[in-house]
Amino acid sequence: MNVQPTHWRSDAMQRRIRRRYAAERRFRLLGLGAVLLSAAFLAFLLVTMVANGARGFTQTEVRLDIDFPASDLFLDPAQLEGSNADAALAAVDLHGTMRAAAERQYGQLAKGLLSDGAWLRLREAIRDDPAMLNGVATLWLPASDAIDVAAKGAGAPEAEAAYQQLKEREAVSTGFNSRFLTGADATDPTVVGIWGAFKGSLLTMLVTLALAFPIGVLSAVYLEEYAPRNRWTDMIEVSINNLAAVPSIIFGLLGLAVFLNFMHLPRSAPLVGGITLALMTMPVIVIAGRNAIKSVPPSIRDAALGIGASRVQVVFHHVLPLALPGILTGTIIGMARALGETAPLLMIGMRAFIATPPGGITDPATVLPVQIYLWSDEVSRGFVEKTSAAIIVLLVFLLAMNGIAIYLRNKFERRW
Repeated sequence: MNVQPTHWRSDAMQRRIRRRYAAERRFRLLGLGAVLLSAAFLAFLLVTMVANGARGFTQTEVRLDIDFPASDLFLDPAQLEGSNADAALAAVDLHGTMRAAAERQYGQLAKGLLSDGAWLRLREAIRDDPAMLNGVATLWLPASDAIDVAAKGAGAPEAEAAYQQLKEREAVSTGFNSRFLTGADATDPTVVGIWGAFKGSLLTMLVTLALAFPIGVLSAVYLEEYAPRNRWTDMIEVSINNLAAVPSIIFGLLGLAVFLNFMHLPRSAPLVGGITLALMTMPVIVIAGRNAIKSVPPSIRDAALGIGASRVQVVFHHVLPLALPGILTGTIIGMARALGETAPLLMIGMRAFIATPPGGITDPATVLPVQIYLWSDEVSRGFVEKTSAAIIVLLVFLLAMNGIAIYLRNKFERRW
């Protein structure tokens, strides 16, 4: 066979080399463009969320001077001692006292000046310091939604004018709204808080992790190390792979039918939400766990068996520690998906209005994604920025959870 030598300096060969290099440059530019486009979308999302949500962390307050002895509030400080304080405060008209004081101080401007939930702040102030009932007290109470939006430069003309008058009288201020991080849900955007949903998400994730991680890892260990290779094992593997791709609302329907209607577990509880999300997360952990266990070199097993270790010792002393970084990576992906899920939790009733943070996994609760979904459906403009602020809290929660998992993964990671 006569083989002709390659003429590298020929015109045809030079054209092919130039086309090859040009194709490589185009491919590299396309890859760089894809990265830049993804980064641009991510930056746009973050900038938009931070710009809209930053205002949700602030609250406008109005100064109100209340002359308690001259008011219609017939309340003795001695009544607020001991356990009868809440009952005594519930028996008086704090809302009316607050409105009357506002009309005396601001006249016509008092209409629509204070939030509907401002009397709750007044109640807390009296409960914390009953001595203020003996004289004139100066309080800073939440402004109405219209004044709050006007203070942030996006209000209606009437509200803007009212805000300017308050500003000239030095009777208004805007500052960090700590109640947004420590309070629970409410119907008034000026007094809503994210703590109830945050605590509900935390409890739900703890239940999910406590169920999905050990069961998922043990399932992966059995399928990879002990299960015989036959038709039934193949069927189980295919089923697990299919479960990882099932829409999340299907798991919500399953939770509704089994845990609520059949087992009669408490509705809207983190316990039910955690079990439902654990069913959704478990296949992801099993698949990631099997891949991580499979990636451990066979020589590790052979060496351990060669010095007399039992099969259980090989798995728990050598294979699992080396596979743990990969297992944690799968767990991160699964838990991140579970944290952002809304559909399955809506099916099990976690969209209820919960005004008190849950005290345990069986108490009624809601979670951050559902809270964001409910607030985004409100027509009040005050809820728009609160929705963006809640999204920021959710992202920070997600980043913190992933940060802990990445730290653990890097800590246990070993190279060979």
